[in-house]
Amino acid sequence: MIIEASSLEKSFGQLKVLKGIDFSAENGEVVSIMGASGAGKSTLLQILGTLSTPDAGTLFIDGVDVLHLSGEELSRFRNRRIGFVFQAHHLLPEFTALENVMIPALIGGRSASDAKSAAKSLLEDLGLAGRLTHKPAELSGGEQQRVAIARALVNNPATVFADEPSGNLDSVTKAELHRIFFTLRDKYGQTFIIVTHDSELAGMCDRCLHMKDGVFI
Repeated sequence: MIIEASSLEKSFGQLKVLKGIDFSAENGEVVSIMGASGAGKSTLLQILGTLSTPDAGTLFIDGVDVLHLSGEELSRFRNRRIGFVFQAHHLLPEFTALENVMIPALIGGRSASDAKSAAKSLLEDLGLAGRLTHKPAELSGGEQQRVAIARALVNNPATVFADEPSGNLDSVTKAELHRIFFTLRDKYGQTFIIVTHDSELAGMCDRCLHMKDGVFI
């Protein structure tokens, strides 16, 4: 298993958002998590992605007990082994598509030439060979999201977490983006965990889990 989580609990004040969640995913698996707003999907994704800490439970990613890493160790692990794609792409507006994708690789200590080569290859794989020097404002919504996906993959992470990745896109662009996830999985072997309201995307996944009131149903 690439991810093994057991008995995860999380509360915000008096509100218990996660009520003893067990979750696992295999290497190369694409898993979708669905549920109404407030079900706990994004909270679970943030914990699985090490962006938030549970009140109770255990979490192993790629064999590492991530809940017991120091702050510096966790930051290094997250940079090298985890990728994120959000509904809002969070690209840096002053940098080109190529530079945006290079940033995590440079933070991870790779040389500029290596980072540039990896970023260029991913952007070309995603159909953006002619957009390398364009800044985010010069790209369409779908192109911006593909840059964000390339950025998530540039350090060859074990797992990619996506939170409503196609939520802001039109139906044609959305369908194209959905296909990209599976093409990338087949080529690079990453595990994708996707929180979505989109039944079409969920139906394409290897597994679809449904959450309600902090538990899987």
